[in-house]
Amino acid sequence: MTGRWLRRIRYGAPIVVVSGLPRSGTSMMMRMLEAGGVRPLDDGIRAADISNPKGYFEFEPVKDLEAARGDVPWLPEARGKAVKIISFLLTWLPEDFNYQVIFMQRDLDEVLASQQQMLARRGESGTGTSREVFEAHLAQVERFMAARPCFETLHVPYREAVAAPEATAAAVARFLGRPMDTSAMAKAVEASLYRNRA
Repeated sequence: MTGRWLRRIRYGAPIVVVSGLPRSGTSMMMRMLEAGGVRPLDDGIRAADISNPKGYFEFEPVKDLEAARGDVPWLPEARGKAVKIISFLLTWLPEDFNYQVIFMQRDLDEVLASQQQMLARRGESGTGTSREVFEAHLAQVERFMAARPCFETLHVPYREAVAAPEATAAAVARFLGRPMDTSAMAKAVEASLYRNRA
């Protein structure tokens, strides 16, 4: 019996985590998972807007992961479901759960441009985070996950997901190891929402 299955016996069904930088396609992947049959863990508090017209799929308690320091009472409820957790909070997940992480990857120039547009729409000033900070952060998160058996990771390039949603849906279903409606997942991708192309 492999280490993965021993962990599942000990710690239960995996939590599906959709992660990546803000504006990297995490909401799109959450929408794909919901269409495919994976129930999202969200609360609807953050309403859809012009930056994310199909919704954010956020769960407010996720924002308290750092402050919780491993005491996360809602995690058992998340087993078998999908929850969106930005990459900056992944390192605060306790290791006595199993996580199947779908990590969205997007061109950093596109991420920065999208974040700037979101700030502008809100009437907020600021230059945001630099490319160098993002690069260092992503490398640190990759090392963190690779060193811990609680994480299984599938990297999904945002551009490829939009260009070939059927192939992406099939890859996600294989990774999660569960029957999914991959046709519905592919139809959940709307290429018109791919703005700020590099």
